[in-house]
Amino acid sequence: MPFPATCPHCRREQPVEFADSLIHDLKCPHCGGRFCLFVRKHKFEVLFDLGTQALLGGYAREAVASFAAALERFFEFYVRAATLERAAATGQEFGAAETLLDRTWRHVASQSERQVGMFALAYLLREGREPEFLGSQALGADFRNRVIHRGYLPPRTEVEAYAARVFALIDRLLGELGEGAGHAELAQERAFAAHLANLPDVVVAVFEEHPGMFRARRFGGAGLEGLGPAKSARRPAAPPPTRLNDAQVFGQALRERAPLLDRLKSR
Repeated sequence: MPFPATCPHCRREQPVEFADSLIHDLKCPHCGGRFCLFVRKHKFEVLFDLGTQALLGGYAREAVASFAAALERFFEFYVRAATLERAAATGQEFGAAETLLDRTWRHVASQSERQVGMFALAYLLREGREPEFLGSQALGADFRNRVIHRGYLPPRTEVEAYAARVFALIDRLLGELGEGAGHAELAQERAFAAHLANLPDVVVAVFEEHPGMFRARRFGGAGLEGLGPAKSARRPAAPPPTRLNDAQVFGQALRERAPLLDRLKSR
């Protein structure tokens, strides 16, 4: 899903594909000006938004792949946030903790099942309870495997149900992370700062915050109706109450956020 980027030199737009790092070194095709665009968004957010756009555009099967990848990358986001939060609480220097985490993650980077195992342990250590939502049925793993690995062509209703399940889980876990998510935010800002420090003087740096399905939760604004605002780093011992079912949560977010995604795509 390309998005339009405005050249800071001549103010004209050009289409840009999301980079894996969300750092985009660009040269304007109109005036030749160079600029670097930093998008304050995480990979799981981009992937879920891509899935949403595919679903709305009628590409149901393609949407499943993006939603599944978004969940996997969110598990990594959670592990990073929880680990860096724990390191900060023990007085460990952030850069050293991040380096150690990166070196450790390399051992599981190509094995999704091991990544889920790391997430399960991180959740247990942080929340003090079992991640009961990790069963294959709860995660919709059988449906995902049928679509991605066995070529099943799903109807839109099944994809919407899967998307709702993934959305509700990510939304719940972001709420439980609360301020803890800020540690993963800081890691991204440090990566941006390192790239920015090496840019030539002629390159203009541009920072953008794009709308997305999880944007309100991520930045600590009011949560979806019935779910309340994002929780702080101090969590209750009991699981959070569920007032809306998965489909209702996803449907409400889709009504609220999808128009913003459309405007971003076509602006």
